[in-house]
Amino acid sequence: MSYRKFIDRSGHSWSIRERGRWEWSFEPEGGNPGPARVVRAPGHQDDPFELSNEELQRLLDSAPGAGRPRTPSPFKD
Repeated sequence: MSYRKFIDRSGHSWSIRERGRWEWSFEPEGGNPGPARVVRAPGHQDDPFELSNEELQRLLDSAPGAGRPRTPSPFKD
């Protein structure tokens, strides 16, 4: 299966792999300290090679846990 390389706005390198028709994974490459992220594939396009860098950046930003700091739960004792 092929994959696309993508460099985000922070200069970190990712490889984008299709996990199925509805999911893509962004996997860190090189010195990228970020965790792998799974995103829902856009409905209008089946191939990551057909998307612009701006569209890929929006997908990466929409991934669960992306750019959101973890806050402690107020319900913990």
